[in-house]
Amino acid sequence: MRIATINRSTAETRIDVTVNLDGTGIYRIETGIGFLDHMIEQLSRHSLIDIDCTVAGDLHIDQHHTTEDSGIAIGEAVAKALADKRGIRRYGDALSPMDETLTRVALDISGRPWLVWKTEFSQKRLGEMDTELFEHWFHSFAQAAGITLHIETLHGKNNHHIIESVFKGLARALRTAVEIDPRKADAIPSTKGML
Repeated sequence: MRIATINRSTAETRIDVTVNLDGTGIYRIETGIGFLDHMIEQLSRHSLIDIDCTVAGDLHIDQHHTTEDSGIAIGEAVAKALADKRGIRRYGDALSPMDETLTRVALDISGRPWLVWKTEFSQKRLGEMDTELFEHWFHSFAQAAGITLHIETLHGKNNHHIIESVFKGLARALRTAVEIDPRKADAIPSTKGML
């Protein structure tokens, strides 16, 4: 089983994260931000990656550090669980529809972190969460996980549907990319011999 735990403690947040890449989508998420909990739950459920994430953050200031550091810690846990990335499919993509919304997500577990973000919101908040923080969560996750990540919402009006389609798209693409390819389970998927 590819399981990893990250304990991250700063002056701004204390985070404990455990992921199981070979799980069934079981989650326990407690960030202190209800809407962020809901989105990370979607990530777990649809990727089949078990995620246990507890955050004690400085929410008396704002949600920035909790959002950023949860993305970092989950990304670090995924990278640690992947180890040398031997046998993974490496690439994943998904078209993620949700009612009137359609989002395209493509990723490469390349060791070269990058985020292309083409998603916009017409509201400043969803629940109690600032919508400007969503891009920051994905940037933090991609950097820490070492993933090249492209996200583009092709169309959509409902802000809740838009961000949920983004998280579900990431989940489906990640599910494919971290799977072990039975045709090359002993190989690192790169001509360089390392990722």
